[in-house]
Amino acid sequence: QSLLVQSHSSREAKSAVNGDGFGLGWYNERPEPGVFRDVRPAWSDENLLSLARQLKSHMFFAHIRASTGTATMRANCHPFALGSWMFMHNGGIGGWDDVRRPIEACIPDALYRHRSGTTDSEVIFLLLIANGLEQDPRGAFARTLGFIDGVMQRAGVAEPLRVTAAASDGRAVYALRYSTRITPETLYVRTLKRRDGLLVVSEPLDDGRDDWEAIPPQSLVTFSPDRIDIAPFETAAAR
Repeated sequence: QSLLVQSHSSREAKSAVNGDGFGLGWYNERPEPGVFRDVRPAWSDENLLSLARQLKSHMFFAHIRASTGTATMRANCHPFALGSWMFMHNGGIGGWDDVRRPIEACIPDALYRHRSGTTDSEVIFLLLIANGLEQDPRGAFARTLGFIDGVMQRAGVAEPLRVTAAASDGRAVYALRYSTRITPETLYVRTLKRRDGLLVVSEPLDDGRDDWEAIPPQSLVTFSPDRIDIAPFETAAAR
């Protein structure tokens, strides 16, 4: 049940087919990540197969995309990267067309120039950075999602805010499973046996194993070289 298989036969995603592009991000000798993204389905891209065979890194991000309404183009594919940070997201901001303008308006000018696509996911990433992702990842998630939820409530949006996401600066990974009103998209972790490593996935990659841990809804997971922390998550009050 690799990502290539999940791109056309996902078991736990909202959509079984995720053919609206894909992305691969990795860290190597530079603090900034390398990123390769394309609009072709992951199952049919020979460049992805070649990269997967050759690239080596201490940390990879990989994402397959099913559009929630925005255009299928490279700038809308995950992961997104800015400076040393990468971000990818499953879910969506409910009523996006109704709340897009007031939410985007709160991205500072210095960050808005990095807005190259049209997705709500990229907006969440830029707001996370604006809200202190580098200094306080947990607080940045709480402030950003609290703000977005407040805008949605004031606009009378009935659809939920769904954020199963991961962010990293190349040293630690912060993975969130959160939503309002409904169960969020899934998230699992597994520590590798016989060698150092950790997998954080949207659904288990194999059958017949009992060592996958499902992350509870409304949880933030912090992975660093020396610890794994799973803690309850609440948004900050919207201002």
